[in-house]
Amino acid sequence: MGCVRVVSRIGALALVVASASPAFAFDIFGIKLFEDARQQDAAAVLSDPQHYKLDFSTSGAKGDLDTAIRNASDLWAGKDTPASGAAGLLAKAGGDYRRITQALYSQGYYGGTVNILIGGREATTIAPDANLPDPVPVRVMVQPGPLFHFRRLQIANRAPPATAPDDQVPSIVDQGFAAGQIARSSSVLKAEQIEIDAWRQQGYAKAKVARRDVVADHASNSVDVNISMDPGRKAAVGAVTVNGAQNMDPAFVARQTGLVPGKEYDPDDVALADKRLMRLEVFRSERIAEADFIGTNGLLPFNVAVQELPLHRFGVGATFSTVDGLGTEGYWLQRNLFGQAESLRIDANVSGIALPIDAAKFNYALGATFKKPGILTPDTDFIANVAAAREIVPTYTETSASAKVGLNHSLTDQISFEGDVEAQRSYFEDSFGIRNFALAGVFGSATYDSRDKATDAAHGFYANATVEPFYEFYFGNPQLRATAEGRAYFGFGDHDKFVLAGRVKAGALLGPSLDQIPPDKLFFAGGGGSVRGYGYKSIGVAGPGGTVTGGRYLLEASAEGRMKINDTFGAVAFVDGGYVAADTFPGLADLRVGAGVGLRYYTGLGPLRLDFAVPLNKRAGDPDYAIYLGLGQAF
Repeated sequence: MGCVRVVSRIGALALVVASASPAFAFDIFGIKLFEDARQQDAAAVLSDPQHYKLDFSTSGAKGDLDTAIRNASDLWAGKDTPASGAAGLLAKAGGDYRRITQALYSQGYYGGTVNILIGGREATTIAPDANLPDPVPVRVMVQPGPLFHFRRLQIANRAPPATAPDDQVPSIVDQGFAAGQIARSSSVLKAEQIEIDAWRQQGYAKAKVARRDVVADHASNSVDVNISMDPGRKAAVGAVTVNGAQNMDPAFVARQTGLVPGKEYDPDDVALADKRLMRLEVFRSERIAEADFIGTNGLLPFNVAVQELPLHRFGVGATFSTVDGLGTEGYWLQRNLFGQAESLRIDANVSGIALPIDAAKFNYALGATFKKPGILTPDTDFIANVAAAREIVPTYTETSASAKVGLNHSLTDQISFEGDVEAQRSYFEDSFGIRNFALAGVFGSATYDSRDKATDAAHGFYANATVEPFYEFYFGNPQLRATAEGRAYFGFGDHDKFVLAGRVKAGALLGPSLDQIPPDKLFFAGGGGSVRGYGYKSIGVAGPGGTVTGGRYLLEASAEGRMKINDTFGAVAFVDGGYVAADTFPGLADLRVGAGVGLRYYTGLGPLRLDFAVPLNKRAGDPDYAIYLGLGQAF
C-alpha cells in the first residue's frame, strides 16, 4: 500500500490507493489518471459466469458515507449475480477503486484507502486471464480516513455582478464552497459551473475553467482550491440552420426558436428556444447546438437537428364510474398540414354507458380543432374549434353545436393566456321545461403552472382564472361567467414518497333568473373530478317540483394524501367538498362532502386511478358509494 500525491497544472489531489503500482483508471474533476490498458481489456472480455462471495466493510463509515461507498461499488450492486468470467470480475474490481475513491471525495474524505482482495490477492495484481475458483471470495475494505474541510479558496477572473435579475446565478457559498465547510469534490464542481454560468449569462458563450489547483493537506486535514476562469469573447447569435426536417419548413423551424441573429447571446434564450420547439409537438427529438467557436465577427452560429414524428396519430381511452357508467373516447390527429406544424385533431366520445344498455341515454360528442403555431410571435398559436354534443346528466339533457376561434399565448414557461370569440346554439330539457338558447361572446383565461408533472405532480402550483361575458339572444340577456381555481402540491420523503395535494375552485355567474340561463353555463358539482361519491353534475340547487338545477355560485375544495408503495403502485386518501347556490354565495347548509381511498398503478402515460368514495352527507337519491376508474390523478 502506498500514498500517491498528484499535483498538476490543472489539478492537485492527494489520495491513498490500494497498491504500490497503480493499475486502474482514476477520474476526478473530469481528469483521468493512471489509466491502464489491462483494465480496458478486462472490461471488454466476457466469459463464463464467475460467482463470488462478497465481504464488504467500511470501517467507521456510517449513514450517508456508508451509503455513498456501497452505492458506488459495482461489486456490491452485483453481489447476487455472477460476473462475466474472471475478466469481468476483475473489471468490476478495477472500476470500484475509482468509483469508491470518487465517493470518498464527494463526501470530503481525501485520505482514505481502498483494498479489494480477490482470493486473498489485491485485484490490481491479478491478470485478466487468471484461473479463479468458483465461487471466489472477494473482500472489499474501505478506510475513509479523516474528514477534510476547505481552507483557502480563490477564484480568479470572476464575472462582474449581474445587473439583470434573469442573469443572476446561485451563490457558491450556498453550494458548500466556503472556508470551513466540508471539502466535498461536488462543491468544487458546482462552484466552477456557477462561475461559468455567470459569464455565459452576460454573453460570454465559451466561458471555461482555465486552471484548477486542488491540494489536500494531510497534516491539517484541509483542502486548498485555486480556480482561474477564462470568459473568452463576448458573443451574439449567428445564423440558425436546421438539419433533419423532411415535411417541416426549415425556415419556420428556425423562426420558431426565437433566436434572432445579432442579438447578444443568452443561455436562457437557447433554453426557451428548445421548449418552443417541443411545444410544436411535431418532433420525436430535437437538439439545438451552438458552434464550437465564435466567428471573427463575434457571431455564434446555431444548428437545430430534428427528427420528425409521423404525420398521423390516433388514440383511445376510457373512464368508468359505478354512478355515471362507462365512457369511451378516441381521437385522430393530422400533423404538419402545410409544413409549419399546423394540426387538425378530431375527437369523439360516447359516455353514460350503463346496464341495461340503452343507446337513447348515451352521451355523444364530436369535435374538430385546427391549430396553427407561430401566429404573430413564436409563442402565439391560432386555434379554431367546432363541436357538437348531446349530453344526458341527472339534471338536464343538452343538444348543442358550437364554434370558436382564438389565440393562445405563452408569456413564460409558467404563464399563459387564452382568448377567443365563440358562438353556441343549444336545446335543453330540464326542470324548467324545453328551451332554446343562442349565444355569442368572448372568453379569456390566464394560467400559472409550475407543476413538475401535469398528470402526477409532486411539487408546484397551478392557478387558473377565466372570464366569459356573452349575450343570449332568445331571452335577450347579457351574462357574465367567471371562475378561479388553485392547486398546490408538496412532496416529501425519499423520491417524494409522500405528496400532499390540495385544490380550491370558485365560480360566479351574473345574469337573469335561472330559467333564462343555459344550464351548461350554470354551476354544478359532483363526479370524479369534483366531489367524489356523488354523481356527475348531481350537486346543484333546488329547482321546480323538487328537481335539481344549476346555480350561480360554486365553491369546491379537495385534499388528498398520496403515498408511493413502490415503483408500480401507490395509495391515496382524500376528502372532497362542494357548494352550489342559486342567488347568494354558498353557505354551510349547502355543503356536500365525499371521502374515500384509492389505488394508483403507475404507467408511462401517468397513474391509472381507481378511487372508492362515499358521500358523507348524502341526500335522497344519492348513491351509497361510487367507484371511479381513469388515467391521471384526480387533480
